Amino acid sequence: MQVHSIHDPAAALDALIKEALPDQRGLGAWRSLLHAHASLMRELATDLAIKTRLPLGDFDVLAQLALAGGDLRMTELAAKAFSSRSAMTRRVDRLVEEGLVRRTSSDADGRGVVIAITETGMARLAEAMPVHLEGVSKLFLERLDDGELAVLEHALDKVSLQCSFG
Repeated sequence: MQVHSIHDPAAALDALIKEALPDQRGLGAWRSLLHAHASLMRELATDLAIKTRLPLGDFDVLAQLALAGGDLRMTELAAKAFSSRSAMTRRVDRLVEEGLVRRTSSDADGRGVVIAITETGMARLAEAMPVHLEGVSKLFLERLDDGELAVLEHALDKVSLQCSFG
């Protein structure tokens, strides 16, 4: 392994990349994916917060609960929302205070924590969903044709990992 100089960080980074990925195959696609994800999430989060005062992470929790039929164990909710259990606990604490969700014990074993969406939570989700989907449509769907969407879905499904964020 070569030692790299801090005097020219760009050249040092370029050399590190060439060492690890000599042909640089797919690096442009990777960078585009990262840029698209970051910029889309930032725009969608900003739009939702301005128009509904609901943070995107809270919207996602409410949507995941609704998609699951109204409730999920805390561990399942954290996994579906790509969150650590501790971060989800803090988010749920705040959502409970706002009356958007409620926390109960699992009927199955009494030890697990179940998070359920409330009527107030469903009302907030119903208010936010059209705003969110309008943004998804404008920023993403309208810019791609059906073929591009199908290829993108297929390609991303191939690289999506089943992982825990615990």
